[in-house]
Amino acid sequence: MNITRRGFLAAGATAAAGSALLHNVSAANEPKTEPVAVLKLSSQLNIIPGRDLQEKLANMEKWGFDAVEVFSDAVGNEKKYLDALKNTKLQVSAICWGSHKGDLVSDVVSKRAAGVEALRGALTSAGELGAVGVVFVPAFNGQTKLGNREIRKVLVDTLPALGEHAEKHDTLVLMEPLNRKEAFFLRQVADAASIARDCKSPGIAVLGDFYHMFFEETSDLGAFISGGPLLRHVHLASRTRVLPGQDERQFVDGFRGLKWIGYRDYCSFECSVRGDRETEIPKSLAFLREQWSMA
Repeated sequence: MNITRRGFLAAGATAAAGSALLHNVSAANEPKTEPVAVLKLSSQLNIIPGRDLQEKLANMEKWGFDAVEVFSDAVGNEKKYLDALKNTKLQVSAICWGSHKGDLVSDVVSKRAAGVEALRGALTSAGELGAVGVVFVPAFNGQTKLGNREIRKVLVDTLPALGEHAEKHDTLVLMEPLNRKEAFFLRQVADAASIARDCKSPGIAVLGDFYHMFFEETSDLGAFISGGPLLRHVHLASRTRVLPGQDERQFVDGFRGLKWIGYRDYCSFECSVRGDRETEIPKSLAFLREQWSMA
């Protein structure tokens, strides 16, 4: 057979193209590897029955919680909580800290330094407690006269240094969007994620709260996907801000979003309880696990 050099090269190119096509088809048919999400349940302490901290933690461990979310009183009292937790399997999921009266974004510039230092101290405590992060609300309604654009600029200018401090302590600033009855600024997960991205700091992250999301988001799934890897904490509450399962609010759509992004941090009760707590809290945990399995 007489094969010219051009024919040989053309045949080789055709074979290579065919091989690449087969490789691409094969790769397209291979199952994609996605991060495996897990449901890790936490709760704020105020709804847990018990005569003291030890009894509350014992009940949480008995019912199958993975972690506890503490309040700002833990700042400066780290040893109290660490001592109470050391004989349990529970972790600290987060410090629910709040806004420090909105000082960090105050229209009174001289107040901002106090807000920064207070949040810096809370982040140091979160690191000592091994918490994922500090739940931060820039401002509740009435706490600042700045407008949306002004608040956003203050955050983007201020948070990177706090993010760096958070990184040093292996924790995060967790920005929490609220519904419009509680805050005019920062109401959707996507808004918080946009600010976090503009801060360009791995120490700045986002929280999604099912209660607030009910009023402000068109889709729980979409909200969590908009947070993506920046979403590092979730608050659990029904539409009427009681335990999940105590009204018609469903969590399957949101849990699908968490599974989509491979969420592996904590989902924590921030709600009240209708009825007997020792009965209703375990029922709610079972309800959430069923919703997760359906997602």
